[in-house]
Amino acid sequence: MQAGSEDERVLIAGGGPTGMAAAMFLASQGVPVTLLERGKGPHDDPRAATYHPPSLEMLEPSGVTDELHRRGIVARKWQYRDRREGLVAEFDLQVLEGDTRYPYRLQCEQHKLVAMMQKRVAASPFATIRQDAEVVEVAQDVAGVSVVVRDAAGAHATLRGRWLVGADGGRSVVRKSQDIGFEGFTWPERFLVVTTTFDFEPLGFAYSNYTMDPVEWTATFKVPGEDERGIWRCVFPTRPEEGEAELLDFARAADRLAGFVPQSRAAKVIHTNLYAVHQRVATTYRRGRVLLAGDAAHVNNPLGGMGLNFGLHDAHSLAQRLGKVWRGEAPDSLLDQYDRQRRAVAEQYLQGQTIANKQTLEERDPVKRAERQAEMRAQAADPARARRFLLRTAMIEGLAAAAAIA
Repeated sequence: MQAGSEDERVLIAGGGPTGMAAAMFLASQGVPVTLLERGKGPHDDPRAATYHPPSLEMLEPSGVTDELHRRGIVARKWQYRDRREGLVAEFDLQVLEGDTRYPYRLQCEQHKLVAMMQKRVAASPFATIRQDAEVVEVAQDVAGVSVVVRDAAGAHATLRGRWLVGADGGRSVVRKSQDIGFEGFTWPERFLVVTTTFDFEPLGFAYSNYTMDPVEWTATFKVPGEDERGIWRCVFPTRPEEGEAELLDFARAADRLAGFVPQSRAAKVIHTNLYAVHQRVATTYRRGRVLLAGDAAHVNNPLGGMGLNFGLHDAHSLAQRLGKVWRGEAPDSLLDQYDRQRRAVAEQYLQGQTIANKQTLEERDPVKRAERQAEMRAQAADPARARRFLLRTAMIEGLAAAAAIA
């Protein structure tokens, strides 16, 4: 049985990780929610798969963190490598054991996380999930928000709620409906993801790796796979002139892998995916009764595994504040703090760190590259310096900075 009347609820556009997390966090507080998802279930395309310590802490009360541990891969260490020279530096997140209950990364595919959260949302008496419900129009007034949704057959329906959370991705209809800017840029190259059965671990790779090269850097990490026995993903930059069909071709992807690690020639390519890469942040996360979170609010390159986690952190921060507003424990100006905090760290930490990660991997100046690698070795060898570095890359520092914004 659902709590609350049909229009006394929070509407959430988007059933990806951010939207589903927002629904789960709100419903756990007794806030009625209706989640609108244009598809019929979690997308199983290879997407994000890395969870940083703060995300595991936020998901812990729901039981999702325990389930991620049962089905995922704990990556205590990660490496910087050089395509020609091999291992540069290895960072051990165990130095963060005094800062978090989870001093490691955990790797498990995004669609599995969404399914875990969806199961909990669907079981809540405070939540409704409407699939095949694409948001096409949004209007708001002083009392609430009206949303028009369209199903696959083209039929339209109008729903009413007190608040609307736009978690509907980088092309967000919700954001566009409110004329909110999305400032930043798009990288000229697309990123190619190649999933393979080849096992990089016997070659000395950690479960998460970033390999520098001025021509073709690579990010390599292990994920459970559908049988949860383990497969590997490699992310490569591509040249703007390369065609999509050529890039996605399995035989050509196998050639690219073999160029990176010749031993991979005998293994299978089991999936390829190609996507454009952007660095953008919305000019505001709140317009009246409409709030943005996740990719609707910010997009970034995937190096460092931060985008998915940042969306989860948005959902957690927003749900904490919206829950208080819903219960009358705080004025709705508390939602302006959500905007100030999350947008500031998106600009300073999310964008800054992910852009720096890409620039580090593709550095063309041999002197600068050597200097950066020397710095990495020194950081990894000094526990105090490694801790300071990992507090930032593990997203702990950014959350602390957000909390300090009034």
